Amino acid sequence: MTMIKEYDNTILYGLRAVKEAVASGKEFDRVFVQKGLTSELFGELRKVLEENKIPYQFVPAEKLNRLTNNRSHQGIVAFISHILYHRLEDVLPGIFEEGKTPLILVLDRITDVRNFGAICRTAECAGVQAVVIPAHGAAQVNGDAIKTSAGALNNIPICREPNLKTALDYLKESGLQLVSLSEKAADFYPSADYTGPTALILGSEEDGISFEYLKKSDKQVKIPMNGKIESLNVSVAAGIVLFEAVKQRMKLA
Repeated sequence: MTMIKEYDNTILYGLRAVKEAVASGKEFDRVFVQKGLTSELFGELRKVLEENKIPYQFVPAEKLNRLTNNRSHQGIVAFISHILYHRLEDVLPGIFEEGKTPLILVLDRITDVRNFGAICRTAECAGVQAVVIPAHGAAQVNGDAIKTSAGALNNIPICREPNLKTALDYLKESGLQLVSLSEKAADFYPSADYTGPTALILGSEEDGISFEYLKKSDKQVKIPMNGKIESLNVSVAAGIVLFEAVKQRMKLA
């Protein structure tokens, strides 16, 4: 099995090596495949990846060359995951069965590793039972993320979903209200009722929450801003709203 260390990430490359790792039950953070790769062995690997719901994306050969320092990667490079990923459909029923009121965090395209780690640290402290991220377009869950989370990533389920739209539909069908934090909202965040089953959606600092997800929201809220800067860091914003939920829920205890 061919592995190299790049910073704190274990990189695995080579078609057979990756296939063997999948067969042995390894978790992957992400898999990069060279554009145009059509070999029979890749066809077999692709089937295995899809059967195991492991996300992969096609990239130029130059990217793979950089990741492997021009070693013979055979058109595939994989990052071994530092955590065990969960499926939302497996986690959510368990929350209800334990008699708890779900508080779920949904992250739409949060790509900064340290922001992601900080958000997860805050989420764990606030009693969030799961964090939902998309299979593509999310921060890499690497050593930096785990360090920034102060270990929270080892204590809170991270649900990596192939389709965030489907995940939101599932949350709504399961009785959760969707609350989106958006600077374009008309209402301030304390106006929402977080005491019932709730999924809080946060978007990227560049683009915010995708329009199609905003449309699905039951309520959109914002944080009042009095300074000259137009927005807060997303991890800070997450803390403000999550602990409003904590405050409201404590009043019911």
